[in-house]
Amino acid sequence: MKVALLTGGGDCPGLNAVIRAVVRTIHNAGGECVGLQEGWRGAIEGNARPLHALETDEIIARGGTILGSSRTNPYKKKEESVPKLLESFKRLGLTALVAIGGDDTLGVARRLYEEEQFPVVGVPKTIDNDLSCTDFTFGFDTSINIVMEAVDRLRTTAESHRRVMVIETMGRHAGWIACFAGIATAADFTLIPEEPVNVERMCDVLLARRKAGKPYGLVVVSEGVTLPDAGFITSAAEVDDFGHVKLGGVGDRIADLIQRRTGIETRAVTLGHLQRGGPPSAYDRVLGTRLGIHAARLVINKQFGQMVALRGLKIVSYSLADAVGTMRTLDLEFMREAEEFYKGV
Repeated sequence: MKVALLTGGGDCPGLNAVIRAVVRTIHNAGGECVGLQEGWRGAIEGNARPLHALETDEIIARGGTILGSSRTNPYKKKEESVPKLLESFKRLGLTALVAIGGDDTLGVARRLYEEEQFPVVGVPKTIDNDLSCTDFTFGFDTSINIVMEAVDRLRTTAESHRRVMVIETMGRHAGWIACFAGIATAADFTLIPEEPVNVERMCDVLLARRKAGKPYGLVVVSEGVTLPDAGFITSAAEVDDFGHVKLGGVGDRIADLIQRRTGIETRAVTLGHLQRGGPPSAYDRVLGTRLGIHAARLVINKQFGQMVALRGLKIVSYSLADAVGTMRTLDLEFMREAEEFYKGV
């Protein structure tokens, strides 16, 4: 048994915990592991490195991924890349692959399994927490704690200068990060992709609190919100291999709207890739470890075409066909709870 691992898409705290757990579990079963460098690019090129249980034992505390990552899509040039991937897999003598990534990475895994009977198991990864079939993804907890710490620091400068601070978080399609961070930091208002931006209500809340004596304001906004007059705000026209545009800049637009409508000095901060970096939280280390162990067990039992997932407190598995392709947006009950603090002053 020779098992390959790859990490695709954006990096994420907890990836190394998954790698460590897969390697240890396969090692305990008498197998060996190799890491494919830089996601699906490494799978296509056959760029592999050995992964040993002892050497990976302490990587649990490291952020990012020791294997590197990319947004390479083998199906962008299917006729060229997919045969090369299959040939690399055969040449390396591999018996299975554990693909760790988000909807795009696992979407490739699904197609390989369905079209090529490729022996693959998926592990869900995204700080956006927007993958279906799993209650939470590793990386999300670390991310919202990083946002929380940043907002707590911005609070003091906002108060000192009597400003409104607009904090732009990640969240292309789902508002999990913005909503949870908004609740955790007592934000005055939160904007998410799942709901229309109500500029008037937001400004009314900020003005009412200023009139009541609060000298500053905090607004948390997800990068994926659409504005009534502008739609999506993008920072570049280019798209990646999966057709995604680069978002960024909506925080500046929101700050401008607030300042023009309220007369309150307003500044915007885009946290960007800061939300992905650094060591994972204890929760993400444990969740990543558990998902890695169960993914390896699926490989050992030859249960391919599956993705491991957290449901309640249990690690379960779903078919990749059921697990990918449907975005898991924010449960709006969380926003209704957050809005208790937007009422009155």
